[in-house]
Amino acid sequence: MSPSPSLSPTAPQQQQEFIFRSKLPEIEIPTHLPLHSYLFQNLSQFHNHPCLINGDTGETFTYSDVHLTARKIASGLNTIGINQGDVIMIVLRNSPQFALTFLGASFRGAVITTANPFYTSSELAKQATATKTKLIVTQSAYVNKFKEFAKINSIKIVCIDDPSSLSLSLSTSLSLESESKQGVLDFSILTNADENEAPEVKINPNDIIALPFSSGTSGLPKGVMLTHENLVTTISQLVDGENPHQYTKSDDVLLCVLPMFHIYALNSILLCGIRAGAAVLIVEKFEIKSVLEVIEKYKVTVVSFVPPIVLALVKSGESHRYDLSSIRVMITGAAPMGMELEQAVKDRMPQTVLGQGYGMTEAGPLSISLAFAKEPFKTKPGACGTVVRNAEMKIVDTETGVSLPRNIAGEICIRGTKVMKGYLNDPEATKKTIDNDGWLHTGDIGLIDDDDELFIVDRLKELIKYKGFQVAPAELEALLIAHPNISEAAVVPLKDEVAGELPVAFVVRSNDSKISEDEIKQYLSQQVVFYKRINRVYFTDVIPKAASGKILRKELTARLNEGLVV
Repeated sequence: MSPSPSLSPTAPQQQQEFIFRSKLPEIEIPTHLPLHSYLFQNLSQFHNHPCLINGDTGETFTYSDVHLTARKIASGLNTIGINQGDVIMIVLRNSPQFALTFLGASFRGAVITTANPFYTSSELAKQATATKTKLIVTQSAYVNKFKEFAKINSIKIVCIDDPSSLSLSLSTSLSLESESKQGVLDFSILTNADENEAPEVKINPNDIIALPFSSGTSGLPKGVMLTHENLVTTISQLVDGENPHQYTKSDDVLLCVLPMFHIYALNSILLCGIRAGAAVLIVEKFEIKSVLEVIEKYKVTVVSFVPPIVLALVKSGESHRYDLSSIRVMITGAAPMGMELEQAVKDRMPQTVLGQGYGMTEAGPLSISLAFAKEPFKTKPGACGTVVRNAEMKIVDTETGVSLPRNIAGEICIRGTKVMKGYLNDPEATKKTIDNDGWLHTGDIGLIDDDDELFIVDRLKELIKYKGFQVAPAELEALLIAHPNISEAAVVPLKDEVAGELPVAFVVRSNDSKISEDEIKQYLSQQVVFYKRINRVYFTDVIPKAASGKILRKELTARLNEGLVV
């Protein structure tokens, strides 16, 4: 039974620090190594093993292939003028080229920022501007979203496929200069480079390697500065050493159908898989039948999902037509999974160990629940498991900041070399998130029980999770109030069985405007990616606010939950 949490705890009279650590002994994490050196540290053991498999074509890259191609790409990046510290934006769906570009950038000492290819031109331009992107790696279907912006800002574009729709001739015999005149370079410019011509780079553990975007606990999306040390730590915590949480081994086949532009798939599937010497089966997008087919065909052993995919798997009549017995581990993350869904998975796939992971872009996996290996840990339904090794966790009173003991709910904080360097060009947001003692404040409310298991019970942060994707209310509110017929707006989550949460808006019309719900939806849909679109619009005379001017979102959410809106 999960303990009944108190959301308004009485702070202990003595300000004692209650710090929680893993049940597992700490391990030596080679944080001095650059990410690529760490990932391929055991290359000699796995050089002939499959590393990346294209689930759509069957094309397979061995570990030797991947290591060599990544070094070639590093050299090619140098050839086209990408220097150490420069930012490369990947605008791709799942593909081997995504992985190879990321690894090549690591060898070059460059920085990768990832973007959803379904972003609008405006969203892509904002991210490219914020990160000072020098190169965009994409495919022909998306080039027109940013081609003019790239031209104006002298950003190079590399395309992984033949952009015939752009009337380009991209044979490998073309010179770099002639290709540049066309405005787009072919990926072969990178992969055909001489790996021996890549310049030497000295990478420090604190150098940035990844710049994913996250809304944190509030506000607009921000660039999260993740260093080589950060990623080496978060990977090692999951796959290195004698580890009951070690869900990835060298003989595993990992399904990667979650988007690689999200830190969950990038870190916990792709990079963990490579470090472990496993095969990573890359599937471009989620379609229930095709995913079931590749699971059966390649005898997938480890799947990482978000709850909406698990729900589709359980409810689909298709799943019973395929052999899923090879799956030994299923991990869910990015959003909570309910106990009923958890039980449905256990009934459908009794041979599979089911675990939940809890984490965030700013600090990678914070806790994970898996019950196997030498010393199996029993985990309760609904628990996220225990804090990962080589990290510290504490629960603090949301009002006083005082550290709380077991079974009392407060804000979850994490500390260790896994915690981000900070938010890009935003020292104020960084200061609000990481305190002077190095504790990252997650914005999630949880408790640690008597068995050191973590339960998430609420959240302080304003983030909306649509099928695991982040939706920042502040971003949508800024767009809404920019409309001349809207004077005020607030965006809050509406619970949904399939999506988890849907963004809905409360809107105050301006100047006796008659703007309609459909007009507002159309206005937003032209500016944001599909999962940020407003599901419903409720018109109101006033947006409730605190004396400080902060929107009282919980009041609006309560109205929704109590059916007090029409």
